[in-house]
Amino acid sequence: MARARAQTGGSHKGGSRTGGGKSTSAKRAGTKRSSAPAKAARRTLRIRSDDRVQVIAGKDRGKSGRVLRVEPGKERVYVEGLNMIKRHIRPQQVADTRQGATVGGVIEREGPIHVSNVMLLDPKGGRPTRVGVERENGRPFRVARRSGARID
Repeated sequence: MARARAQTGGSHKGGSRTGGGKSTSAKRAGTKRSSAPAKAARRTLRIRSDDRVQVIAGKDRGKSGRVLRVEPGKERVYVEGLNMIKRHIRPQQVADTRQGATVGGVIEREGPIHVSNVMLLDPKGGRPTRVGVERENGRPFRVARRSGARID
């Protein structure tokens, strides 16, 4: 047993646990690492607030609702009544009340859904449609691909 330990680099107290060779800094010397994650190219989303959308993938597939908020940087939308998540809020004093009332408990609110998992509902037929952009006099307009109807 002692011979086997001596061949693999000794006990973990005296030497390296991983066993022989380069230090971690030497291993990483050739790799390029940046502290911030790489950002994707920024693009405009074709879904906006107050649009009617239908979820096409995920736990709420087939359900539809109104877009409450859009986060273009994260490519996420918040749809009314869909992807509900629970947050446990610690009771804290509210500054406006004289009695020092506390607000807390389990709060349900909408969670984010990726833009690729929702489709805009056609204003004419009410069915899911892809969205195109057409320009008229240099100004862009969103157009439903299914029916050709203008959305804006």
